[in-house]
Amino acid sequence: MAEPLILALDQGTTSTRAILFAADGTALAEAGRPLEQHYPHDGWVEHDADEIFAASVEVLKAAVEKAGRRMSDVAAIGVTNQRETVVVWEKATGRPVHKAVVWQDRRTEPACAALREAGHEARVTQLTGLLLDPYFSGTKLAWLLDHVPGARRAAAAGELLAGTIDTWVIWKLTGGRTFATDATNASRTLLYDIRTRSWSAEMGEMLDVPLAMLPQVLDCTGDYGETEPGLLGRAIPIRGVAGDQQAALMGQGCIRPGEMKATYGTGCFMLLNTGEAAPVSEARLLTTVAAQVGGRTTYALEGAIFIAGAAIQWLGEGLRIPGGPQAAERLAAEANDDLGVVLVPAFTGLGAPWWDANARGALFGLTRDAGLPEIARAAFDACALQTRDLIEAMRADAPQAFRGDVELRIDGGMSRSAWFSQRLADLTGVSVCRATYQETTALGAALFAGVGAGVYADVAEAAAARPSTEGYGPALGADGRERAYARWLDAVNRVRSGA
Repeated sequence: MAEPLILALDQGTTSTRAILFAADGTALAEAGRPLEQHYPHDGWVEHDADEIFAASVEVLKAAVEKAGRRMSDVAAIGVTNQRETVVVWEKATGRPVHKAVVWQDRRTEPACAALREAGHEARVTQLTGLLLDPYFSGTKLAWLLDHVPGARRAAAAGELLAGTIDTWVIWKLTGGRTFATDATNASRTLLYDIRTRSWSAEMGEMLDVPLAMLPQVLDCTGDYGETEPGLLGRAIPIRGVAGDQQAALMGQGCIRPGEMKATYGTGCFMLLNTGEAAPVSEARLLTTVAAQVGGRTTYALEGAIFIAGAAIQWLGEGLRIPGGPQAAERLAAEANDDLGVVLVPAFTGLGAPWWDANARGALFGLTRDAGLPEIARAAFDACALQTRDLIEAMRADAPQAFRGDVELRIDGGMSRSAWFSQRLADLTGVSVCRATYQETTALGAALFAGVGAGVYADVAEAAAARPSTEGYGPALGADGRERAYARWLDAVNRVRSGA
């Protein structure tokens, strides 16, 4: 029998992609389709759920065809998705009642503010591990029920279903036979109690969302049914599901407490596996489900940096430094480190652990000797120093996860730079492992599906298929590193709105 293949569907914010993997983690072929963004009002972001499903079918077929393989070679499909985007649709017809409301959408800020002012946030965090923010799905779902004509009545009558993008795509792929999500996606809704591992009646009442319209919650390696034979040419089992950042955590092989990964894109998402402990963060980091396999739940602390790669884009767009990120990196490498120039890229406020939406960016330490090289270096350093902020917060929240050697596994656009990878190790003081294969999100979905389909005996065997890495140890002395961090903390305190 031919080696089993695993097909990953990666439904993201700007595109829908599928990648066909061999059992050893090798990517054989990839297909993608861009996703149109809809902006009906300032701060509102929507997607067409039907477009997402149509693109999903197209790319799943195209990836197998591009590899020159047959659907009969595919052992299972794994699904990963933009986590907090929500869809509501009619149970009888499968018709969405409204466009999907995207995780970036801010329309429910007034509702979140009202709940915060009423003193509910501490209880929300205790139950869900999250904060009261429009980012998460629950208030979006309540908005849809309140603003789509007849939606509340239909929901009360059991005529509507709701879910994140994984739930929608799986329901459609299986012809409506499977209405389910996984624990990682459920943990991002504001409606899921991460400790009892069930939908929370208290949160449903608080947000005015009927829990009956929500899907069943399964393992990341659960049985999500089979695709309709007419869609892909044959029925294929769906055996793996995880939200995008948790899928990347798996793709990076972070399956044990203390293992952590950071994905550097426009911003940065960093997750620390805390094992079966679900710590309550004093730094207002998120506590989220890392994975659920065999009924066993592991947790993670998650922190977000608002501006990472966007700071490098600003060098080109704002300061008119030509040549793109590579040119900016070459410039940064020439900088005089002794000048101590610091950039705080609080262009849209500061994220974890500062949480200051009103902070604004600033440059510090400019002298006549400083120029574009020093400013470019400061932009790269800001990404590394914000990463250290998160590491220090996680170390304080989950000290038991930081026993022994600490290693940060990285992926995303900025991680392609060997120079930045070394600078990250120097300024954080931890070893950095750069993935040689960048599509760790899709790979993680494939690995979960491989476990669910029996391609791998367990998660540990699946994690062994993670990509090879290149390691970078701290080369900067502790004195230099601590001086740089002290300058950073001083600069942050100067831009904070309460300072």
